[in-house]
Amino acid sequence: MRFVIARFPFDLTRSGVLESMKGIKPEHAAGETVIIGRRTYPVKQVGQVITRQDRRDFSADEVLRAMTQLGFTCRSPVPAPVPTRVPTSVEEASAMLGAPLPA
Repeated sequence: MRFVIARFPFDLTRSGVLESMKGIKPEHAAGETVIIGRRTYPVKQVGQVITRQDRRDFSADEVLRAMTQLGFTCRSPVPAPVPTRVPTSVEEASAMLGAPLPA
């Protein structure tokens, strides 16, 4: 399939991407990722390998769009859960007596 990444057209195939990423060690992924084979790669690393361009020349969205259309699994970072505040024993007792909890 033909994809435009960083204003340049690329003819990419699923097997071509698999071949290009063979032997490439995944870097630590903090943002969006692509699962290729059994490995999880950062989107920018995949884009750099398949386009041979600098990572600053293209956006992660361009590569995500292409990888999704080729049938690869793409994931966004999971937001950290918001910690819930646990009331103290005094606050619990006050709540049982009808006093509102402090915010």
